Amino acid sequence: MTATAAGTSLLVIGDVVTDIVARHHKPLAPDTDTSARIAVRPGGSGANTASWAARSGADVRLLARAGADSADWHRDVLRRCGVQPHVRVDPSLPTAVVIALVDAAAERTLVTDSGASVRLGPEDWDAALLEGAGRLHLSGYLFFNEPGRELAALAMAAARARNIPVSVDPASTGFIQQLGVRRFLNAVAGADLLLPNLAEARLLTGDPDPVRAAQQLSAAHGVAVVKLGGAGALVAERGKVTARVPAVAADAVDTTGAGDAFAGGFLAARLTGADLAGAAAAGCRTGAAAVSAVGGRPEYS
Repeated sequence: MTATAAGTSLLVIGDVVTDIVARHHKPLAPDTDTSARIAVRPGGSGANTASWAARSGADVRLLARAGADSADWHRDVLRRCGVQPHVRVDPSLPTAVVIALVDAAAERTLVTDSGASVRLGPEDWDAALLEGAGRLHLSGYLFFNEPGRELAALAMAAARARNIPVSVDPASTGFIQQLGVRRFLNAVAGADLLLPNLAEARLLTGDPDPVRAAQQLSAAHGVAVVKLGGAGALVAERGKVTARVPAVAADAVDTTGAGDAFAGGFLAARLTGADLAGAAAAGCRTGAAAVSAVGGRPEYS
């Protein structure tokens, strides 16, 4: 199966989030104030990936769920990023919010209120979203609640029936641990490509070695691309590492969304015919662009 077997567009199913990014240059001080630069940014793993893929030239649709409090704003920003938004409005829950605490080394700690995104489910599905799609990409956050897992299973079955490949970004070691590694792996078994970071690859395999972890995941799914941050990425196919791609140098400001940006650049490159190593190099370029700015999205006008 090739990346463009069924079409040339990308359908992303995932989360839309309002990010509150607090950049503090000194350690957080308990029981008192810590100075920070604070910004409100559009975010969400699925929405970030869709936006970076669109910036990289792909035709992208996003299925997500938001609250009435900010759904219009998120739709507008997605359109300005080049994404076709299919954002369902939840009747009672507000849009998800993430507080990203970013330290002097640009590393982030996330505090998450999943809000309306936990209700994204089968009732939000429309098979017409797959028309012309060359790939279905699922944010890992979709798998951490029952409606999301049901939607993922429905969408994956529909994609397989049309010979459309499926990729998953595992997204969160914390939520995978809460769900359980075995349950998560069972839920994503239909994906032919996994895009974990190193911590996620280690958790999913139980192996601390990145090469062996990549090999194990690719043996189960066909392809695994393990994101190594400043060390680049490993590409593994059917149990063997086939490429080691170096990182692109960047002056890191905020690592929020770097993995999402990598996924967006990688998937867009695959849709235009790049091989796996070339796509991983494209992902490293978008990842470097992401860490050079505040928030997880590309610049938009």
